[in-house]
Amino acid sequence: MLNLTAGQSTKRPGQNLLVPEAFERALSGFAVRSAFQGMESAGMLEPPEGYGDHDVVVHRDIAYADSGAEHHRLDVYRPDDDRTYPAVLYVHGGGFRILSKDTHWMMAKTLARQGYVVFNINYRLAPEHRYPAAAEDTCAAYLWMLDRADEYGADASRAIVAGESAGANLVTALTVAATVERTEPWARHVFERGVVPAASVPTCGILQVSDPLRIERRKNKRVSKFVRDRLLEAADAYLPNADLEPASTPPMADPLRVLERADKTDRPLPPVFAAVGTRDPLLDDTRRLARTVARLGGFCDDRYYDGELHTFHALMWRENARQYWRDLFDFLDEALADRARRRFLRATG
Repeated sequence: MLNLTAGQSTKRPGQNLLVPEAFERALSGFAVRSAFQGMESAGMLEPPEGYGDHDVVVHRDIAYADSGAEHHRLDVYRPDDDRTYPAVLYVHGGGFRILSKDTHWMMAKTLARQGYVVFNINYRLAPEHRYPAAAEDTCAAYLWMLDRADEYGADASRAIVAGESAGANLVTALTVAATVERTEPWARHVFERGVVPAASVPTCGILQVSDPLRIERRKNKRVSKFVRDRLLEAADAYLPNADLEPASTPPMADPLRVLERADKTDRPLPPVFAAVGTRDPLLDDTRRLARTVARLGGFCDDRYYDGELHTFHALMWRENARQYWRDLFDFLDEALADRARRRFLRATG
């Protein structure tokens, strides 16, 4: 296991001294968790019929790093049989600050019911652990999955990386680390391992954390105070020294900008499935990613779901969410079939 470094906690600039940061974080975290719990108790997050017919077993709280901490644990969801299935590393969202593998069980279960072995991870959260802690943990979990996949009936040669919101940022950083030779130690470990994911699935991604108010400058469109505060909150919490300027931000905190500045990648990018709602304030990050992947010679299946807000795909009872999952599974079928064809052609010369 990798010995991971700890992040440092600092005060947010401009923080209201009458409202301690810990209280602010607990309050917003409580609201989001309460929403998840309410939907769960109402059965709204349960994958609906039609998303695969596999019964699912779960192996819980498995350590993927040597800290022994809860934030370095994962759950494995897999179909309840003895067959081997593609491996999926799933990385939850939550603005780098809140939520966990336990709030995102429905994503893992939906994938497992369709015939995937899902490694649903925790990672260190900001502001106690700022960048690069979450990216470092995501890469460590990926390498652990490659090493241990066969113990859970997962095929590491068909490894998929997926996440939403902040998790989309982290799987995009992982995808960059696998395809572009970087100097960051945690990224270099992934590159040196040499296993590029078979597919990358960043959904509703905050793919650039710096300059969060760029969202308002896009077509001079104002966003609500709630959305504005959440964007600033995520950036303030995640970025070291709360520096929100792109020029002075660590590059891999903004993996989209790393790709936008690249003339080429050192290895071909995997096929990308990038989905977002048309009312998501982060819509433009997905559009930029699609343009950039195409410019670099890769394939991006970018999907835009009319009228939908951020992380709409979690609302399993909605038709656009159901369509998202249908589209995703069609994409993965094609991506994995293409990977198998390429392996066959290499083997036969």
